[in-house]
Parts: sequence; C-alpha cells; structure tokens
Amino acid sequence: MTAVDSAPRTRTSHVSLALLALALGGFAIGTTEFMTMGLLEDISVGIHESIPKTGHIITAYAFGVVVGAPIIVSLGARLPKRELAIGLILALGIGNAITAVASGYLPLMAARFVAGLPHGAYFGVASLLAASLVRPQYKGRAISSVMLGLSVATVAGVPASTLLGQHLGWRSAYWVVLGIAVLAAISIFVYVPHSPANRDASVRGELVALKSPQVLFAVSAGMVGFGGLFAMYSYISPIVTGVTDLSSGWIPVFLLAFGLGSVVGSWAAGVLADLNVERSVLGGFAATIAVLVMFYVVASFVVPALLLVFCVGALGSIVAINLQIRLMHVAGEAQMLGAALNHSALNIANGLGAYVGGLVIAEGLGYRATALVGVVLATLGLLIFAVGLRAQRRTSITS
Repeated sequence: MTAVDSAPRTRTSHVSLALLALALGGFAIGTTEFMTMGLLEDISVGIHESIPKTGHIITAYAFGVVVGAPIIVSLGARLPKRELAIGLILALGIGNAITAVASGYLPLMAARFVAGLPHGAYFGVASLLAASLVRPQYKGRAISSVMLGLSVATVAGVPASTLLGQHLGWRSAYWVVLGIAVLAAISIFVYVPHSPANRDASVRGELVALKSPQVLFAVSAGMVGFGGLFAMYSYISPIVTGVTDLSSGWIPVFLLAFGLGSVVGSWAAGVLADLNVERSVLGGFAATIAVLVMFYVVASFVVPALLLVFCVGALGSIVAINLQIRLMHVAGEAQMLGAALNHSALNIANGLGAYVGGLVIAEGLGYRATALVGVVLATLGLLIFAVGLRAQRRTSITS
C-alpha cells in the first residue's frame, strides 16, 4: 500500500461537488499565475519598465510559492485540512487585491511574492482532501481533478482576464481573481466535509521527507525540467507579436490553445497516473523536448505554432501532475508536504525559465531562442528523473 493509498477516507454524498469546489481554488490560482504572462506587455507599459524586467514579477510570484509551500504546510500540519484550504485560498485572494493596488516595480514585485505564498500549500492540502474522497484505485484521477481547475483556468480564466486587462486595465484582472477566491472558499466550506486535525503531526515529521533521496530527485527533476516549458511560454505574448508577426488580439487565442492542451493533459494525467506514474513522467519530458524543438523551427507559422502550444500545455499537465503523485508516493507520511513541494519545484522552474529566457532575449538572440533554452532544461529534467529511478532500482536490488 502506498502512502497515498493509506490516506484517511472521508465519506461524503457530494464527492463531485467537493472535488469541484477544490478545483475552483485551483482555477483561481491558475488564473492569477498565468494571466500575468498574457498581460506582460500591458503591465510593462503601466509601470514604465521593459518587458524582460517586468518578467521578473513572474519570478517574484514563483519565489513566493517556493518559500510558502514548505513553511505553511509544515506549520499547518496539525490543522483541520478543510479549514486550512479555506484560509489558504482566501490568502491568495488578498494577495491579488494587494497586486491590484500596487504602484511601481518594487511594490508590484512584493505583491506578487505575497500572492504566491499560499499556492503550493493549497495544492498540497487540496490533493490530500481529494484523495480522501475516493477509492484507492481512483486517487490519481481525484488528484488530477483538483489540478484540472488550474488547467481550466488557462482555457477560461486566463484568456478572459487577458481580454479584460487589455480593455479595462491590467489591474482589473487581479480584482476578478479576488472574487473567484472568495467563491472557492465558500464552496469548500459548503461541500468539502470536515476532517479532524492530526494532533500527532509536527513540523519535524513533515520536514523529514526532505531526507529521502527519491523526494530530492523528483523535486530536482521538476525544478529544472519544467523550466523548459516556462522558458518559452513566459514570453508567449511577445512571441506572438514579434515572431509569429500577429496583432495583440491573437495573444488570447494562443493562451486558449495552451489552456485546451492543459485540460486534455490533466484528464490524461489522471488516467496515466493510475497506470504508471514513472513512465508518464519520462514520456512527458521526452515529448516536451521534441515539441519545443519543432516550435523553434515553425514559430513563425500560425497554425503549426498554435498546435505546438496546445501540445506544450498538454505535456506540461501530464508531467506536473504525475510528478506530484510521484512525490506523494515517496514522501512517506508527509504526503501533504510532498504534494506542496511539487509546486515549489514547478515554480522554481517557472522563475528559472522566465529568468533564463529573459537573459537570452536581453542578449539579442530573439524570442524564438527561448524554445531552445526550454529544450536544454527539459533534457536535464529527464536525465535527473531517470537517474533517480535507476538509483531506486539499485537500492531495491541491494536491499
């Protein structure tokens, strides 16, 4: 029996509504995380900074996730999980309200850092809540349903907020996220059943998972490999206008393509996870490398570029969700921390990809070159994960 399978079951007659409520929190998080990329040019004009420098606010949000996930999960391990999830999603809403009123580069950086703090911890506790609602053989699909909220955000929330930001000012989009967060908190309170606090949990008990080599391998693979996606996608707005040579009105179309891919990938990830998590991660990384190479070649052509952005979205969801389930498997009793650490890793990847991509652009290599940066990072992630699996097999043989 895996660590995920041993999670306490919560009985409810509203499983679908409970999962939908948890997914709505993911929808709020996905909207605020990715819409910044679609509004990057508008924000840069609003704060009077260059696009590469404004891209650092993506890094600030990612850093907030990295810092917040392990700290909040460890400190909140003994709290009732439903109440913790509600508090975290409301904190995300407050962070977006601060973003909406921030003026200037440094205040905006600080606001995005604050908004990122609850991100990973929310997905950690929401994943455990989702897993407790279903039979063991469906836990992969239950966890992926929470992440599906994030993917649906890229289809509906991100394009809609981008259009809203373009017409009513970029700050309006962050106010909308506040409203979604409040709605999610109410839905979780109503439909997710209460589970008692774990009084035996401790900060030390949660952090012990960090000593596991397999946890470190999986976190490192996500941290580096997923940066391949963000190296390109962080700059999708200027790629559309500067490489594909389309008007800014096409940006939401490309965001929609990515989002549709993410939704398809999230559905597929749950099915693949219930079959074989490790092979799903390896295959996802390999396919991402191939797709980014093709994107570099055909980025100036509308239809191929759209199809490949769709593929990047799908593969990103498959890799991210299966890495999260892998971490929950190898984290022992610290499943919530394992799930949260995945989001720390992915947001380090977010910041790393955006930062390295910005450096390449600043060096004059062009927006298209970010896809090649992605190839290098995804290849490194694949190698790290493969080495981790080989080390695990050797340990199993020797023991």
